[in-house]
This record gives sequence, C-alpha cells and structure tokens, in this order.
Amino acid sequence: MYLEGCKFLVLWEFRVRAGSEAEFEQAYGQEGYWVRLFSSAPAYLGTELVRDVGDPRRYLTMDIWTSAEAYEAFKREHVTEYVAIDHECGRLTEGEKEIGRFIGN
Repeated sequence: MYLEGCKFLVLWEFRVRAGSEAEFEQAYGQEGYWVRLFSSAPAYLGTELVRDVGDPRRYLTMDIWTSAEAYEAFKREHVTEYVAIDHECGRLTEGEKEIGRFIGN
C-alpha cells in the first residue's frame, strides 16, 4: 500500500458532473494526468482514488508524498503544468475542495 513510508498526504474531495464519472476516473486514476505529472518526482509515493458508495458522484483523492516540503517544491517547480491540468480537469467537476494535509509517522 502507498501509505507505507508516507510522511505527508493531501486529501481532496470532488463532486463530479453527472455523466463525467468515467472521464474523471480516467483523469484522476492510476494512469491519469495527475499521476503522470507527479510521477516525475522521486518524493511522490502515489495517488489513491476512491468513490463514495452512497453518492456515486463524490470522490476522494489522496496524493501521497514523502514530505510537505517535497510536495510544495514540486508544485512550485511545475506550476505551469499543474495549473493547465487543473484547468482542463475543472470541466469534469461541479466542486473541488482540499479537505486537509496530513502527516504520518
């Protein structure tokens, strides 16, 4: 599991537009835009995408990194790509919220 060795996790909640669920899962899943972008960083440990069983248009993503500093440095260094992907994927959602940033042992 990705959480082994995890020191930092960013948790996001998404409300996906009706009819966009499959495209959202592709964009945010293991072969998606975000994983491909983040995978260039040695400090990136993985992303988990989960869907709410009671609300099929509600998803959570967990982006897992070795440290908050590594995550922030990556975002600064790749701001252009990050913003472009975020803009492109924005059409798939009605809402997006960062739930929190968590540290592990």
